[in-house]
Amino acid sequence: MNNTKQKQMYAFLIVLTVSCTMGLFTWRTLFNNFAVETAGLSGEHVGMIQSVREIPGFLAFLLVFILLIIKEHRLAALSIILLGIGVAVTGLFPTYWGLLITTFAMSFGFHYYQTISQSLTLQYFDKTTSPWILGRLRSFASLSNIVAGILIYLLAFVMGYVEIYLVMGGLILIAGIWGYIQDPSDFGIPPQRIKIVLKRKYWLFYFITFMGGARRQIFIVFAVLLLVEKFEYTIQAITVLFILNNIIGYFLNPLIGKAIIRFGERKVLSMEYFSLIIIFLAYAMVKSWVLPAVLYILDHVFFNFSMAIQTYFQKIGDTEDIAPSMAAGTTINHIAAVVIPAICGIMWMVDYRLPFVIGAGMSLVSLIIVQLIHVPEQG
Repeated sequence: MNNTKQKQMYAFLIVLTVSCTMGLFTWRTLFNNFAVETAGLSGEHVGMIQSVREIPGFLAFLLVFILLIIKEHRLAALSIILLGIGVAVTGLFPTYWGLLITTFAMSFGFHYYQTISQSLTLQYFDKTTSPWILGRLRSFASLSNIVAGILIYLLAFVMGYVEIYLVMGGLILIAGIWGYIQDPSDFGIPPQRIKIVLKRKYWLFYFITFMGGARRQIFIVFAVLLLVEKFEYTIQAITVLFILNNIIGYFLNPLIGKAIIRFGERKVLSMEYFSLIIIFLAYAMVKSWVLPAVLYILDHVFFNFSMAIQTYFQKIGDTEDIAPSMAAGTTINHIAAVVIPAICGIMWMVDYRLPFVIGAGMSLVSLIIVQLIHVPEQG
């Protein structure tokens, strides 16, 4: 990092990324038990709330209009504040409508911060540095998941849901307030287009973003369902896998960033998609109890290669298009979140292997299409 403003922005992003990750982890960890045990909700209610949780990601394109009235780094901090409030008050509203509203607020904060974080990273760090920064931020996110898990585990011995939500949400809220009073902005950064930007020359970025979102949904929904339903993994076993994923991610993500710098986006993404073809087909054919766990970890590892999609855009996009294009990318990514679970859920009922075969097919298409990436390789 060459100047003071870059260092300030890096520290700013680390603190808010850790807070953002801890917020989502807290919500995910406590939500199902809280919804059933305290709020008395049924599977239908929980499913609807989970669907609502994806709406803010789908509406990420609206972010560009908010930037008309507030600076990007301020909006990043406000997003964390909203996330913190959403988490903190969740325990105070143990009803269907209460959880619907608090989840919506939490999700808006999470998705908008994620989008802005990508945008600020690509604006403030050059093409030879941004992959490493993205890797480090993911590394800190993995570490924060581990810390949040330990903290929630310990708090659960002395607190109930309401108190845990308030403590964790309060910590996130404090971090958001800290971020709001910081000013890591640099007036030398080119101004962003404050409008929706969809350009033909970005079609490849849009396409691989959509395909990445589609494959991710198969992993999130059906890989875990396979472990639980077909191989009877316990909550403890899933938790151990989650911890392993984050430990591996903490050490590996910076190396992935360095690999993007050294080998370029096309080679890194090609490795991801080729590996995912094998992983998805293995999911469909696996019979042993141990192998699905290995596949789950590998699946998570290769998902982190997707940071190359953002750095690819940095190399082919106009500088002033970064913010609106990251917002468009989040929206495109979440189109899959609405469509894929429903379609593949029906196919799961016919044959549980079908969603994974579809995932392998998507990975094959992505592997072919990504060969069209042509950017100067970084030496």
